[in-house]
Formats: sequence, structure tokens, C-alpha cells
Amino acid sequence: MSNPAEKPEVVQLPAEPVSAPSASSRRAAAQRVREARDKLTSTSGTRPAFDAEMLRQYAQTRLSASYVVMLLVVATGVLFGLWMQPIPAALWTAGMLCIHGAMVRSCRRFLVEPTSPAATRAWRTRFVVLDLLYGLCWMAILIHPVLDMVTETLMMFLMLLVIAVSSMLAANLPIAALAATAPVAVAMALSFVMTGSLDNYILAALAIAAEGYFVLLAHRLHSSTFATLEARAEKDALIGELEQAKAISDEARHRAESANVAKSRFLAQMSHELRTPLNAILGFSEVMKSEIFGAHAVPVYKEYSADIHNSGVHLLNLINEILDLSRIEAGRYELNEEAVSLVGIVADCHHLMKLRASSRGITIHEVFEQAMPRLWADERAIRQVVLNLLSNSIKFTPQGGEIWLKAGWTASGGQYLSVKDTGSGIPEDEIPVVLASFGQGSNSIKSAEQGAGLGLPIAKNLIDLHGGTFTLKSKLRIGTEVIVTFPPERVMSALAPLSDDSPPLQPEESIVVDEKRRPRHKPIMSAGTGS
Repeated sequence: MSNPAEKPEVVQLPAEPVSAPSASSRRAAAQRVREARDKLTSTSGTRPAFDAEMLRQYAQTRLSASYVVMLLVVATGVLFGLWMQPIPAALWTAGMLCIHGAMVRSCRRFLVEPTSPAATRAWRTRFVVLDLLYGLCWMAILIHPVLDMVTETLMMFLMLLVIAVSSMLAANLPIAALAATAPVAVAMALSFVMTGSLDNYILAALAIAAEGYFVLLAHRLHSSTFATLEARAEKDALIGELEQAKAISDEARHRAESANVAKSRFLAQMSHELRTPLNAILGFSEVMKSEIFGAHAVPVYKEYSADIHNSGVHLLNLINEILDLSRIEAGRYELNEEAVSLVGIVADCHHLMKLRASSRGITIHEVFEQAMPRLWADERAIRQVVLNLLSNSIKFTPQGGEIWLKAGWTASGGQYLSVKDTGSGIPEDEIPVVLASFGQGSNSIKSAEQGAGLGLPIAKNLIDLHGGTFTLKSKLRIGTEVIVTFPPERVMSALAPLSDDSPPLQPEESIVVDEKRRPRHKPIMSAGTGS
């Protein structure tokens, strides 16, 4: 029998890690999508909000220049009434004023009514129609047959004035500007061409060129206004994002503060519940280890009692460290400041840890400067800092290593403490980890003596409370050095001796002078006639 065909082995390739897009790329993509959607729903190719804003600025410009346009119309009507019959000039002036009044009324209504995409399109069409009527009325007066006696130069000047004013007023709506100026320019150019002279041909070309120039100028003004609106919209969007991010960060901060307060309250409430049974365990294990009430029937029970006691002491120290760290982080740790000797505290801690270091074959050297003044600090906090640093150095220094304890002056007049060892060292990228709460480096995890990772954070926070600095320097396979400095303000310098003589403690004995031998002083001014 033939063996069945083996199934091919399917190997699943590891999926490539997909990198999350950054915030800037997401913001740019959202902006492109929004712009494309707005262009599809807009009649002018811009955002609908920009269309409404452009019309709003167009209406405001028209209203602000309404009296100027009215004055121009009346002056033109009066001037043309001198060359033609007064009644046609008056009718033209009345018609122009009616169109201008309709324009002003429409602008005011637009500014009052709420905007919507449909209403914006309707108002846009209305404004274009009114501008077209405005341009046709100017065309009618400029090409009137009665004005043939007027020189071409005056007609050209009036045409340029009308085109310039109309272009500036309708610059925020380019199609309205074109509707208001194109009929005037085209009619004047045709009027000049129909005369057949070379000079008029030149004037016709100048009229068309002027129309193109003012249309281009209106387009540039529209583009600059649009760019301003776009920049303002981007600024508003950025401000909105910043406010939203600030609100999110404030909410996260409030949650973190609430969690921190809850943690502090929990630790404060649990400290009694944890310490009370732990003290009982320590007390009874101490009694059993010391065999106060008699020897154990089984000798191994004594060893078990010692293990229970040692474990309880370790647990109590851990609880104390956690409670100290929680009080420091909550800002409830109060310093009991007094005049202390930094060298004396370091020497006492060296004496306490000397036996432990000797059992591991570690030599501790002392390098202290003499005659150092006292510090104004918390003795318990400084002692805890020195013990934490010295115990870490002993823990991570191999057998036969060396530790240097230094204390002296800083360059600024403060005092410093240095603990340097020849241990395995800490990688540079792990220094922030070991300085964080419950943080442990790779060497600490590999070593047999693992701690809770609270010694260095507590020491750093205690030094920060004193206004000092905490610096950790380390190199692999060379060693680690921790330098703690105290500011000059905490150094209690000796007072200089007084320059003036101090008053005597007891009054000196007064010398008795005989009344007869006491000199008599003459009065400065004598009364009467005696000399």
C-alpha cells in the first residue's frame, strides 16, 4: 500500500508591526477629507463657512461705503444734468438710488438673518443680480447719445472711477465685481471703437486693459481675504484641539490625584491593621526564638522562630518604606529640622553597617573634611538616606570590593555626601528605572538579594524636600557613585565675635566722693547782680 501524501507544512509569517500614525498625520488627513467634502458641497469651490463669511464681509463693505456711493451717484446725476435734459438725469439718479437702496437693504437683512448653505446660495445670487443692474445703469448713462459733446478723456476718467469703486466694494465676491464692471467697460470700448479713429481705438484698448487689471486686483483681494479666513479657521481649530487636550489632561490629572489620595488614605488606614498583627508576630517570635519560657522540644523550632522573626522584620521595614513614600508623594511628610552633623551621621551609619560589610569582605573607606559646621536638617531623614545608599552599595558590591564614604564642602558653600562602590554598575538606560518607585535594574533582578525598589526613590525625595540635589553616576563593571548635596542656606556657619565690649554682668562699685571736695560748677546764667 502506498503511503498517503503528507500535508504541506504551513508556516505563518510574523506580522509586520504596524506603526500607529502620528497626531500630525492624523490631523492632516482629517483636514484633507474635510476640505474635499466642503468643496463638493460648496458652490464656489471653498468651504460653506467661508462662503457665508465672504458674503458677510461683502455686505459689511457695502454698508460702510453706502454714503460714498450715494454721493458719487448724486454728483454724477447733477453733472450730467448740465449736458442733457434735467428730467432724464433725475430719472437716472432716482433709479440708481433705488438700486443702491435695495442693495443696502439686502445687505442689512443678510447680516441679521441666520445663515445656512441654501440661504447663502440665494443671497449670493441676489447680490450678483443687484450688482449687474448697478453696472447696467452706469453703462446706460455713459453711452447716452446726448453725451457725445463730452470729451473722451472725461468719459474715460468717469469709467475708471466707476470700475475702481465697484471692484473694491465687491472684491469679496469676484463674480459680483465682474457683473458690476464688465458692462461698463465693454460698452465704453464699443463706443470708442465705433468712432473709427486711432485715438479712440487706443482708449478702447485701455478700457479693456483697465477692466482686466481691476478684475485681477479684485481676485487678489479675494484670495488674500480667503487666506486670512483659512488661517483664522486653522487657528480656531488648533485652539479647540488645545482646549480639548487640556480638558482631557485636566481630567486625567484629577483622576490621578484622586487615585493618589485614595492610595494615601488606604495606606494610612491600613498601616494600623498591618502593624498591629505584625508587632504581635514579631513579639511572640522573639519570645520563641529566645526560649524565654523554656527550651523547645524540637531544636529546629528555634530556627523556624528566627526565620519568622527575620521575615517579620523585613515585612515591617517594607511597610514603613511604602508608608514613607506615600506620605512624601502626597506632600504630607513633615521635616523635623534641627542642627545636625553630617559627618557624625555618616560615621554612625558606617558603624551600623560595618559588620555586614565585613561579613562580605568589603572594605569601607572614610574621607571626611574636618571642622565642618552643622546642617539645619532632619536627622532621621538624613540617616535614612545614608543607610539606604550604604546598604545598596554593600548589596551590589562583590566580595572583596571597596566602598568610599566622602563628606565635604561644595563649590557654592554647601555640603555634600558621596557613596562610591566598585560594584557591577547600572546601565545608563536603566538609571531612570531604578530612580522610579518599585523600579529595579537588571543586575538587581539577577542578584540573590532583591529589594522592593524603594530605597533610592525615598532617598531622592527626602533630599528634594531639603532643597538639595541627588545625582547618580554609574558605569557597567566599574561601579556606582551617588552624590547628595545640601544648599548653602542649610549650613550653619559660626557667628563672628562681637567687636564692642559687652556690658558687665554686675555694676562696678561707685566711688564715694566727699561732698566738700566735690567741685562746684558755676551756673551758666546767674540771676541777680552777683558776679
